[in-house]
Amino acid sequence: MKHYLVDIQYTAPIEKIDEILPHHRAFLQVGYDRGYLLCSGPKNPRTGGIIIARAESEDELRIFFEQDPYHLNHAARYSFIEFNPVKFQPFLEKWVAGQE
Repeated sequence: MKHYLVDIQYTAPIEKIDEILPHHRAFLQVGYDRGYLLCSGPKNPRTGGIIIARAESEDELRIFFEQDPYHLNHAARYSFIEFNPVKFQPFLEKWVAGQE
């Protein structure tokens, strides 16, 4: 299992982002249900968002995020930064190991 910081940068006005936001959050819930996502939230100031995610490959994660309403509405671009979580809170051990 590989781990990623997903950096979302808005490319549309915040008004359009706000219109899409409920659909984006529903999409993210699918990622949580599938075990891809650990946490997510908007940046401050609201120029995009950050997601901690995992997948077997970056391609798998990219394919998943191609279905994000932000992507489908040309409202954001994504950067995927792979990292190796060598230190983490004990309650995350199974998630990091891909067991949850």
